[in-house]
Amino acid sequence: MLIDAGCEVEGYASDITRTFPINGTYSNAQRELYDIVLAAHQAAVKKVKPGNHWNDPHNAAVRVITRGLLEIKLLKGTVPKLIKEQAYRKFYMHRTGHWLGLDVHDVGDYKVGDQWRLLEPGMVMTIEPGIYIPAGTRGVHRKWWDIGIRIEDDVLVTRQGCEILTDALPRKADEIEALMAG
Repeated sequence: MLIDAGCEVEGYASDITRTFPINGTYSNAQRELYDIVLAAHQAAVKKVKPGNHWNDPHNAAVRVITRGLLEIKLLKGTVPKLIKEQAYRKFYMHRTGHWLGLDVHDVGDYKVGDQWRLLEPGMVMTIEPGIYIPAGTRGVHRKWWDIGIRIEDDVLVTRQGCEILTDALPRKADEIEALMAG
């Protein structure tokens, strides 16, 4: 079950997503995809720091997702070529985040002119990579069908890097399974 939720506190919005196994334990296929998305999330968060471009977290997530999909044979080719051809978009069709503030999708430019905006302390954004495989996807083994994984957190750009504002929520598959077990 993929839960995309948010609330407001003192006029500021939040936006989080977690993916839970209905029976309490991820299947092997779910876990493989979950681990790829978690690694993409971690890579993207590392790119959230002052002076980096808005698009740097997305590029980091795309590299990890493309490499992961190649390793489990959902994509074929080389990582650079697959990224150039945007082959990953068959399974990861959205951006890695959006501005967050007074609204869940807050106002703000992602580009200034033709250049990606530079991240600055005080900016708040989401990091939310995902992989989605609908049933019947051509060329994809049935074991992957009907799996959708997204991990989303709210991230504040700080002077030294970033702070995950939603860090207290379980994120790792083992943590979520433990939560499900009670």
